[in-house]
Amino acid sequence: MNGKTILLVEDDPTIALIIRETLVGESAVFAAVTTIAERNAWLAANSPDLIITDVVLPDGDGIDSLPGAGVDPDVPVIVLSAQNTLDTAVRATGIGSYDYLPKPFDLEDLTTSVRAALKRHRAVAAATDAGPADSHGLVGRAPAMQAVYRTIARLASNDLAVLILGESGTGKEVVARAIHATGLRRSGPFVAINMAAIPRELIEAELFGHEKGAFTGAHSRNAGRFEQAAGGTLFLDEIGDMPLEAQTRLLRVLQSNEYSTVGGSQALRADVRVVAATHRDMRTLVADGRFREDLFYRLNVIPVTLPPLRDRRSDIAALIRHFVEAGRASGLPDRQFAPAAMQLLERYDWPGNVRELGNVVQRLAVLSRDTVVAVRDVEAVLHESGEGNPILAPADAIGRAVDDWAREELAAADQDGAIHERLQAIVEAALLRRVLRDVRGNQLEAARRLGINRNTLRKRLGQLDIDPTRV
Repeated sequence: MNGKTILLVEDDPTIALIIRETLVGESAVFAAVTTIAERNAWLAANSPDLIITDVVLPDGDGIDSLPGAGVDPDVPVIVLSAQNTLDTAVRATGIGSYDYLPKPFDLEDLTTSVRAALKRHRAVAAATDAGPADSHGLVGRAPAMQAVYRTIARLASNDLAVLILGESGTGKEVVARAIHATGLRRSGPFVAINMAAIPRELIEAELFGHEKGAFTGAHSRNAGRFEQAAGGTLFLDEIGDMPLEAQTRLLRVLQSNEYSTVGGSQALRADVRVVAATHRDMRTLVADGRFREDLFYRLNVIPVTLPPLRDRRSDIAALIRHFVEAGRASGLPDRQFAPAAMQLLERYDWPGNVRELGNVVQRLAVLSRDTVVAVRDVEAVLHESGEGNPILAPADAIGRAVDDWAREELAAADQDGAIHERLQAIVEAALLRRVLRDVRGNQLEAARRLGINRNTLRKRLGQLDIDPTRV
């Protein structure tokens, strides 16, 4: 990186300092500004080898304003943002950014990205048009979703095959539609077919179409899904359930980009982007001989793995708001959720993932007696769902809460080495307040229930700044 000039556009002085110290150690020459106006003035007189920019700046949007700043299109751009949505990732790709790193980011990831960007000295994930500025149905900012957003953004400028993996209900078709809506073929059709829902003897006719008289009942020519999706995206859902004989023909089509209808002899061009999805373990299917290995590798060019909802609990509240708004738009009653009801939903393990959550929110909108959904409403609906996956026991809920809290603390840039002390204070303070409320402030009884000395209790109350008369 010797002799390379990096322009840093970041209004947070702490983040700017950390980035400078990290990258100056790599012998980069730095120029740092805090606003769009300062950036444009600097660019009018200088030519950087790399731009690192935040999105939200004091005088505007760091992404939207960059194309008009006179930047050489070969200069790579790394976008940093706390606005961790698919829209941000897509817009970052739309300006030709080399990489997109959601905050808080790992400094090693940043260093690796900077080195690679300077080595290539050009953007590698540009898209002609980033498409409409929305999330395309994807909701949530949990770290587990950021890799998904970044992959979708990087798919915008190519037609590579994609394999979406994830449990049932995680939103695989929503992701497939987002890939289509942000890609080069967004003006073409999006055609979906569920391989598990088609009788095995009809799959080839459904995919490739058939001629009149090709089989009993074929009274006229019928266009298959490949023909219907021409110029657009063909989504093959539940690809793991495809029969072996149909897999063989699909492989030939993907290899040659040509196919013929059932009963036909004319070669037709397969002008589609193929996106496949499954909830199954594809490598196990391959090992068991139930799925062709060569077809798996043809489809698995770019894998996208969707996290289950239990691994992105911080997104549940946002998803509930999304489903409430969607329900209101379709005529369902508007609802709000009591804090305790929301906490209950966030503790549930959601075996049916986002799909189950959406169904539960719809039922609550219809069945709740009041505008504000209460705990009793949630408990009744979850009990009726019959999923056999009860709400987390309190001890499990505490463990998950600690895990989520610790993950965020460890990801923070300003770690001070006191994470154990802070967690101990949080948990102990909650316990002491709960016990004191139960015994109505009687410290002697509270100490007995806690199994500690009364003087120890008084000492900890003082250290934690807890007034036993006001709990």
